[in-house]
Amino acid sequence: MRKNLDLFLTFARISASCFGGGYAMLPFFQQELVEKRGWLTDEELLDLNAVAQCTPGVIAVNTATFCGYRTRGFWGAIWASIG
Repeated sequence: MRKNLDLFLTFARISASCFGGGYAMLPFFQQELVEKRGWLTDEELLDLNAVAQCTPGVIAVNTATFCGYRTRGFWGAIWASIG
């Protein structure tokens, strides 16, 4: 449960502090998810963003959903998307 809360708080903080859409959030995603937390590699983040651009919806939410699913499965995807 702690990891799901971490996912929620991480994406809530990024979404509350970044303006300009999904492309403006990419450096924040890279810094937080790859460098600080180690949840993803650079290649995985690049792949997630490519898939997020191809699927319907907001890029930032799609990236959060895929990252949550990658790290914690179904419930991780839910909590990351809510954040």
